[in-house]
Formats: sequence, C-alpha cells, structure tokens
Amino acid sequence: MRTSPSSAVPALRRAGLVALIATAVFAAGCASMSERERGTAQGAGIGAVAGAVIGSATGGKAGKSAAIGGAVGAIAGNLWSKHMEEKREALARASQGTGVEVARTEDNRLKLNVPSDVSFDTGRADIKPQMRPVLDEIGRNLDPKVHVTIVGHTDSTGSDAINDPLSRERAAAVRDYLGARGLAASRMSTAGRGSREPVAGNDTEAGRAANRRVEIFLSEAG
Repeated sequence: MRTSPSSAVPALRRAGLVALIATAVFAAGCASMSERERGTAQGAGIGAVAGAVIGSATGGKAGKSAAIGGAVGAIAGNLWSKHMEEKREALARASQGTGVEVARTEDNRLKLNVPSDVSFDTGRADIKPQMRPVLDEIGRNLDPKVHVTIVGHTDSTGSDAINDPLSRERAAAVRDYLGARGLAASRMSTAGRGSREPVAGNDTEAGRAANRRVEIFLSEAG
C-alpha cells in the first residue's frame, strides 16, 4: 500500500516530534551521565531519529520505528565498555593534582596526556617518581582485550637527530616500566613523534613544556 503525499505529512511531523524529544532528553541527561551512559544515550537518540524518519518516509509507524532505531542506536553508542569507564575513573583518581589529563577520545580510546613536569626531565628518558602511580594504575586489573599505545613527544629545541630518538626512548621507558609490572609486550606498542606534533607554540617556555609529553592510549578490541 502506497502512502499518499497528504498522509505522509502527519507522519513526518511525528518524526520531527520524536527527533525533538530525543534531543531534549539527551541534552537534559548529559550533565549527570557517565561517559558510558552518554554514549548509550547519544546512540539511542540518533537511532530513534533515524528510525522515525525512515519509518515515516516508507509508510511505517514513526513511533515504532523510533523505538527500534533507538534500541539499535543504543547498542552502537555503547562501544565504551564498563571496564573502560572504570579504568578512566581509576586513572583520573590516580592522577589527580598531577596535571595528567585523562579523557575519552572520539574513537572510544582512553587517552592520558602526561606533561613533562610529571613524566621526564628535559633531554632525559628516566621516568619521574610522580608518574609511577599513574603507570601502576594503567597495568592494574587491565582487561586482556585492552591494548596500550605509548607515543613520545619533544619540543622543537634541538634537531630531529636528537628529538626523534629521545621521543622513542621516552615511549620505550614507559613500555618497559609497564612490562616489568606484568603487562605483556604483545599488548603494547610505541612510537616517537619528535617535535612534529606540538600542542602549543615553541616560542615560550610554557609552550615547550606542554610539547614535551607522553601520550598513552588504551584501546579495547571489538
């Protein structure tokens, strides 16, 4: 049975209403939601809108299509597992007051940005004592599905011939520390970016300090 243009208009209006409600619910809940809950809610909202629009356009019931789309979207949005959320919270506690940034990336990885005053002295690859509790927490109760990627960075002081190996040595030092505490080498990878990926200008001491950093990513296999 084909849907006439006149009957399609109310259905599209219902789809628009569903979209508005889904957006409002998601926005209202964001402030109090955890990272995992936000991912689920966002996926559900997007799925509900898509389901309603498709259902209306194809002659189906917008409400029913929205419910189906919401369920599918919630599954897709919940790629951030309970274990990863618990690890994010534990790392945030372990690094509190140190300047280490702990965040979830858009591609559902857990990222730690470790600044130079916590990680390494200028020109050296020896791990500072302030960094050890954070690294200890990374390896503690880590799900076997999680892979750790460590990326070293430097500021632009000195040449690439100095900075490139130094950034790799810093990443390797973190890998070796975690390995000595039981994390298998097969679950870790390292890279050195030298001074090629600055996060601040190198024309000030503060900017150079921000660029001298180690980034640690935790990613969960699907």
